Amino acid sequence: MKIGAIMPIGEGEIAGRTATYPELRGVARAAERGGLDSIWVYDHLLFRFPGEPTTGIHEAWSMLAALAADTERVELGTLVMAVPFRNPAVLAKMAATVDEISGGRLILGIGTGWHEPEFEAFGMPFDHRVSRFEEALQILVPMLRTGRADFQGRYHAAVDVALLPPGPRPSGPPILIAGKGPRMLRLVAEHADAWNAAWFGDVSESRARVAAMRAALADAGRDPATLTITLGINVVFPHLLGPGDEPPARAHRGTPQEIAPGLRAYADEGIDHLIVACTPSTPDAMAALAEAADLTRA
Repeated sequence: MKIGAIMPIGEGEIAGRTATYPELRGVARAAERGGLDSIWVYDHLLFRFPGEPTTGIHEAWSMLAALAADTERVELGTLVMAVPFRNPAVLAKMAATVDEISGGRLILGIGTGWHEPEFEAFGMPFDHRVSRFEEALQILVPMLRTGRADFQGRYHAAVDVALLPPGPRPSGPPILIAGKGPRMLRLVAEHADAWNAAWFGDVSESRARVAAMRAALADAGRDPATLTITLGINVVFPHLLGPGDEPPARAHRGTPQEIAPGLRAYADEGIDHLIVACTPSTPDAMAALAEAADLTRA
């Protein structure tokens, strides 16, 4: 099982404040130096919840491109790009470019988006998200896989578009889709190389979701072994917490030695790639997570 870490690109995620890019680069390099398999960024524009102040986040693609240039080995993933934020043909161009910068290390995670206030604030439609997403796949997937797309739909169009220059991999980066409803699971089975099951505090919570995905694969006549299953969890290292750190309520907590058995349980359930949001999210925490990962694999 691969183990990766979320980068703290959101407002207030390092000791209650927003990380600078040099700090993010330090976290990413610590993850790579420790032997973690991947680093990931969320894709949001702002967060606005009832009764709470509006908060923000660094733009995901810009950060990912910089991290691609400033690392050498780790895979770089998006968890996940909200496809409605960008024209799907342009998104394919962006993905091929970041894959080039990274030397073929991109995992293109995509989804429909879910946080309606950011759609409203930035003037983007929130209706028919799955239908819009399904059409976008008719452009994005063939562009990355074959270098061309020609599609006219209700929401999206691409007229004899070509991906030039092509990315470094002949069939493009692996495509990860996040989703849980029947239509989204069908689209995963039809198009994706990987799937994200969402975020869980306990391994038992993942079982029903994974079973539904495997049923969708069976309906599509697809071998389950051809789909990489990813899952996100929260991990808290209490001995590393500092002023301003706010650990989530549902998380694996402890030292690397105490956390390792919890990570190993996900491997035993058939999870292929575990994606960890650490609190704190610092170079020291990346080293601790890497130690836990080594113990998991021992």
